[in-house]
Amino acid sequence: MLMLSRRLLMPLSVAVAVAAATTVPAATAVPVPMPVPRSAAADIDPVTFAAEPAAPAAPAALAEPAGSAASAASAASEADVVHRGHVAFWSDQLEIRLRTANRGPADVSASTVRLRFSEPLAVRQQLPAGCLWGGRAAVLCETGALAKDGPARRTALDLRLAGRPAEVVVRVDTVWSGGARDADSGNDTHTVLAPSTGDPYAF
Repeated sequence: MLMLSRRLLMPLSVAVAVAAATTVPAATAVPVPMPVPRSAAADIDPVTFAAEPAAPAAPAALAEPAGSAASAASAASEADVVHRGHVAFWSDQLEIRLRTANRGPADVSASTVRLRFSEPLAVRQQLPAGCLWGGRAAVLCETGALAKDGPARRTALDLRLAGRPAEVVVRVDTVWSGGARDADSGNDTHTVLAPSTGDPYAF
């Protein structure tokens, strides 16, 4: 899995562009006409001081109450991602069927599920579209944008283990939910023990 980070971080090219736009060369600093005492100058970065003048305070009548702003931000960034499905295991074959949904209150712009295994996976096998290796014993799959109370996104994996153990433990969790906070992680984090019987074990 070319490995994905939990926060699918800002692309490097964007980060470089932002840094370039916000960096002020020393040559653009505005000279101070009056001499500054040595003790005061030691505490002032002339570039920062010239590039970042203090913004005037907003009029009291236009200021939004801190409480209402915090409540609106919280409601807009909270979602409840849910994973349901089953695991079946026999011989060296591992079948995983997954349904991912969002109970809201906010929509999720993008999401990624991680599946980790107690046994290493066979190297020579192809993963489904939208999935990447996360190591010898982990796979990450994008589960896309999830609308509040919208249809579930389905993911199907048919994997092979490197060996033929008597059982395998599968751990399921969300590693990215579009930046939304998930207050209930109990319904998107699962640990499933699947003996080598071929029977489906639900989560």
